[in-house]
Amino acid sequence: MNNKIIDEVRSKTPLIHHLTNQVVTNFSANGLLSFGAAPVMAKAEEEAADMASNADGVLLNIGTLTAYELPPMIQAGKAANDKGIPVVLDPVGVAATPFRSTAVKQILNEVKPTVIKGNAGELAHLVEIPWKTRGVESVGGGNAGEIAIKVAETYQTATIVTGKTDMICFDGEVLHNETGHPFLGNITGAGCLLGSVLTACLTTNDRVEEQALIAARFYGLAAEYAAKHPGVHGPGTFLPHFIDALSFDPKKLGMS
Repeated sequence: MNNKIIDEVRSKTPLIHHLTNQVVTNFSANGLLSFGAAPVMAKAEEEAADMASNADGVLLNIGTLTAYELPPMIQAGKAANDKGIPVVLDPVGVAATPFRSTAVKQILNEVKPTVIKGNAGELAHLVEIPWKTRGVESVGGGNAGEIAIKVAETYQTATIVTGKTDMICFDGEVLHNETGHPFLGNITGAGCLLGSVLTACLTTNDRVEEQALIAARFYGLAAEYAAKHPGVHGPGTFLPHFIDALSFDPKKLGMS
């Protein structure tokens, strides 16, 4: 594995502009700081494009999207495209309501994401593949690899379909990541913070599929490492140890 991607992130401390959901702002900021990048949160229409123009990467997460927040997201995404920096789109709960679905369509009509990241139900919705969802959760079953490929082909981007096995697709190739721990599913914002870490990894000069795989693998290994700590007895005690683990050297987590 190319651990140099993580080393480069930590040496450069890229600024990642988050237009993310209000539930996870603090967790995303602390997790990304631990990983080695710098978060900034700016959703005001008056500054979103300017902040994106000063950043090294942009994360668009619709988890608690309002009508007022959609224009700044689009403006930030377009500014990032103009600058040539990575954009990650996390269409949280896109299948839950017509508002979310329409909003993501608007974003994709005007912004070119580097990576679209989401669970199987979210990404299946983007390409009209039937999949059962409940709120922001994916509860159905099917071929996640097929979804990853179709989303990548439809939107000409890289994709990550998260799950027990993450499916990473770019240019027809599908890579798999099986690291992780069930505790990630019992804390709020685990997928959102992965989007932050992913955006940071995309700022290096490496192939996008390798950047995405490294981000997902490291994130999962950090969770596995934290869960083994003797002080961890459940999701609550797992959380601080997971934040700690995100700062560790990849080799300490078992990445070789």
